[in-house]
Amino acid sequence: MTTTFFIQSETTLLTVSIPMLATMSSAEFGEFCRANRELRIERTATGDIIVNPPAFSDTGNRNFNLSAYLWVWSERDGTGLGFDSSAGFTLPNGAVRSPDASWIRRSRWDQLSSAEQASFAPICPDFVIELRSKSDTLAGLRTKMVEYIENGVVLGWMIDRDNRTVSVYRPSCAVEVLENPEVVKADPELAGFELPMAKIW
Repeated sequence: MTTTFFIQSETTLLTVSIPMLATMSSAEFGEFCRANRELRIERTATGDIIVNPPAFSDTGNRNFNLSAYLWVWSERDGTGLGFDSSAGFTLPNGAVRSPDASWIRRSRWDQLSSAEQASFAPICPDFVIELRSKSDTLAGLRTKMVEYIENGVVLGWMIDRDNRTVSVYRPSCAVEVLENPEVVKADPELAGFELPMAKIW
């Protein structure tokens, strides 16, 4: 059996296949992530490992702005918890994903044990944002957004800075593509949350 590692930079994607007797268990994957804390690591539903290095500074700034706007709204709203890009979640299909920003209803989060909350929590966020980086292909990000929706996300935004578009994903709905919006609104799923795009573009 072979485990495939996809190693991304801001401009390239390198695929490395390593023969292994078995794919990593959840515990082994956790140890691998702890041994490489400087990297952002995801795992697909089929067990392939995606290794992401630190983002370029401008991308990091935009991610910071995303999280800041979500935090302000989340604190005011009080019905859930926000997470930044360092948080990993184990989706129902077995993939471990780290959205650039995400939010989970407190009623769902509180159903998890303390041990589950302190791991790659076995829960799919209610809301996710993915900000396209230089190494992301549109096809790859679209597939990832569909995976989020199929695993329980009720609202997802894919932000493409190069083309100044925001693709809005909802279950059982066609993808809505917003062209160069000034503000993106998350109603009704996250009532009152608005993302001004000036600091994201």
